[in-house]
Amino acid sequence: MTVPAAMLDDVRDASGVRDVLESLPAWFGDPAALDTYVADADDPALQCVLARRDGRTVGVALVRRHFPESAGLHLLAVCPGDHGRGIGRALVDRVVARLVEDDCRFLTVHTVGPSHADDAYARTRAFYRAVGFTPLEEHTGLDWPGPTLVLVRPLPGTRPASPTPDGVCEAGRVTDGQEPMPCPRK
Repeated sequence: MTVPAAMLDDVRDASGVRDVLESLPAWFGDPAALDTYVADADDPALQCVLARRDGRTVGVALVRRHFPESAGLHLLAVCPGDHGRGIGRALVDRVVARLVEDDCRFLTVHTVGPSHADDAYARTRAFYRAVGFTPLEEHTGLDWPGPTLVLVRPLPGTRPASPTPDGVCEAGRVTDGQEPMPCPRK
């Protein structure tokens, strides 16, 4: 079953986000982390998309834009009774559509890595792969003391950066004093 677009809403509902996260103790059992995500749901620096049914929030996606070319899926959560109904996919699709409209090239997400045996997170990793993310690398101690898997999804319309007259990729330009990255030779 797929989610009608009318169920997705670009509003903020911290209380509803709390309800969604509290329904998922296998993923959001740390009260301090849960409180941080709820506060993030009100942060205007993050894009917020909610899935709502009958006036109730049943899913949430929060996105942080890191650079013009990249963004991170900061939070994706769907009430357990709504798993498998296309809500998570619909949230990711909405996020991707908005990022593509804004010329973003990559979307990343962090989750618990496969070196930590956990059935709930194995399902999470399978979901991310099913919606187009590719595992990139695993780090210990990145987001929590255990392993974090970083996944990346190239966005539709992503094209290689073209070199400028000085041979530097536009995507490789930096503003923080680092050396620019040269474009790969074909």
